[in-house]
Amino acid sequence: MKSKKSYAVFGLGRYGKAVVKELLDNGASVLAVDCNQKTVDALAEEIPLVKCADVTDFNVLKQLGISEIDVVVIAMAENFEASVMTTLLCKEQGVEMVIVKCANEAHRTILQKLGADEVVVPESESGIRLAKNLLSSGFLDIADISENISVLELPVKKEWVGKTLAELELRKTYNMNVIAIKTNGITDISFGPDTVLGADTQMIVIADKNTLARMK
Repeated sequence: MKSKKSYAVFGLGRYGKAVVKELLDNGASVLAVDCNQKTVDALAEEIPLVKCADVTDFNVLKQLGISEIDVVVIAMAENFEASVMTTLLCKEQGVEMVIVKCANEAHRTILQKLGADEVVVPESESGIRLAKNLLSSGFLDIADISENISVLELPVKKEWVGKTLAELELRKTYNMNVIAIKTNGITDISFGPDTVLGADTQMIVIADKNTLARMK
């Protein structure tokens, strides 16, 4: 079993570079790819594994070993057709998590229907924040309250399924307070300590992000 997730970032504009650098700064393994050789050459000294390649080509993705990558970030919002094709190819090759940057809400809807696991509109999500979210057990940052305290949406860990909130003692263990439960897209605020968590449950919590590293 792999101890750390592997990442690939396609598109090395300002957003893509921010994701790559934040991941690298936190010790993650990252494959960075851009179709522009000049861009790749300029980043060769900053990024250990950076390649020039056409990620809309099935054979190229196969040669890059994308099927072995856990998370792919597609940061090519300026080329919607390429984003669509790359999303489809990555999911076809079995990438577990495909996150796509897009230009607007219309593109977000299309990409979600095509199988993208997360779609990011850059005006509301910075590359650095996305990288921090990925590194912190995949939580979705909803809003910052202070430098370290945020409202977050968290998936239920496998070992939590079938247990109640009281049994998990999340406040004591992770310094987080659950404020809502989401199941099948429906948000419930009338839950209690005896609420049993399911595999398809998401929790909305107020938490100190620095403590979430213990959830890995």
